[in-house]
Amino acid sequence: MRLCSIASGSSGNCIYVGSEATHLLVDVGISGKRTESGLQELGLTGRDIDGILITHEHADHISGLGVLVRKYGIPIYATSGTIEAMKWDRSLGNIDESLYREVQEDRKLTIKDLTVNPMHISHDAAQPVGYRISYGNRKVAVCTDLGVYNDYTVECLKGMDALLLEANHDVNMLQVGPYPYYLKQRILGDRGHLSNENSGRLLCRILHDNLKTVLLGHLSKENNLPELAYESVRMEINLGENPYKAGDFDIRVAKRSEITPVVEIA
Repeated sequence: MRLCSIASGSSGNCIYVGSEATHLLVDVGISGKRTESGLQELGLTGRDIDGILITHEHADHISGLGVLVRKYGIPIYATSGTIEAMKWDRSLGNIDESLYREVQEDRKLTIKDLTVNPMHISHDAAQPVGYRISYGNRKVAVCTDLGVYNDYTVECLKGMDALLLEANHDVNMLQVGPYPYYLKQRILGDRGHLSNENSGRLLCRILHDNLKTVLLGHLSKENNLPELAYESVRMEINLGENPYKAGDFDIRVAKRSEITPVVEIA
């Protein structure tokens, strides 16, 4: 099983998850050209993609969706609320409605040899979700755009072999930065985005011996730095009430405009 970030950040997100037989994308928030370029680096083309899992309808998660599905006829998996919101988004262009596949939170579905299990997240979108994807006993999750986490979130993310988790902003950078007050409040709110510190605190509750890799994703271009996200999360782990240290795990920062090395889960 493989996990790879083709792009992750506030300006666009596209994540690959796959097995030998099945290839999925989580979100297509970058151009079709950039998406196809990333797939080529993985030895794939759009024709190989068996489905696109959409977390929610914001532009940084769907801006390249229309181009890709019109070209290749790829099924689109999303909640009913997200599907309805996308149908109102004229920037996507015309999408064949037969390509939409409705998913529901905590109801598993099978795409060839992969099992997909959507989970609730708290974000200011119609009906947003994160995704847990498994192949046999191997499990990965993609969980971004959550303003707050709770016991449900923790339970959903326990036992993962690899995880892409949001570390969107440094609170101090956001507070003193150029964003207008209402936008700062939105990002800091319960339906906004997860800060570096809260990302680290969430990780403290789900770390386990067999966790292979953590990718920190969806970093804000204006309110974060890769080095700051990395060190802040590591500090929370090192100071947290858990038996682990940050050095026990492979922690990486997913890049905004470059494909990350593939995480292989044997």
